[in-house]
Amino acid sequence: MSYFSEWNERVENDKDQERFNAFVTRYYELEQNAYKTIFESYPEEKLQGTALEVQEYLGFEGDMVIFLGFMEGLNPALDEELDLDSITEDTPLDLTINYEQLLYNMHDAKAAWLFELTAWDNVLPKEKRKEIAKQYRTDHIAVSTKVGRNEPCPCGSGKKYKQCCGKN
Repeated sequence: MSYFSEWNERVENDKDQERFNAFVTRYYELEQNAYKTIFESYPEEKLQGTALEVQEYLGFEGDMVIFLGFMEGLNPALDEELDLDSITEDTPLDLTINYEQLLYNMHDAKAAWLFELTAWDNVLPKEKRKEIAKQYRTDHIAVSTKVGRNEPCPCGSGKKYKQCCGKN
């Protein structure tokens, strides 16, 4: 079983709630620390080497399963997405991150503990981060084409919708 398959198995099928909560809490702590490491070393980030070397550099304490869970979240923001199922400790990695896409994805995941990290100051100016947050909100505005019952009927009769085509 690959590390990534093991990650998915633990996230989706762990029946022991206490063990699952401890696992997730540890993941969030390691994830936040890994992003701090990446942002604080920008633009000199050292995200190349074997998967084992990168996961050690990011502070995953030898836990390849949690590292692959982290990589699942990072993968869509990489210039070249990885086949996570095929990653082993010896897999060579050379990760180039699109930071604007990463921030947008963090908003999409509603991960405030990540997109509010002060370490972002090293990577993107505050104005750019606000612009990306605004773009995310704009892209996710709910739009309805439903005609309200008291609005003019779209058939052009001049009647309210509820008195015209909305009667049916």
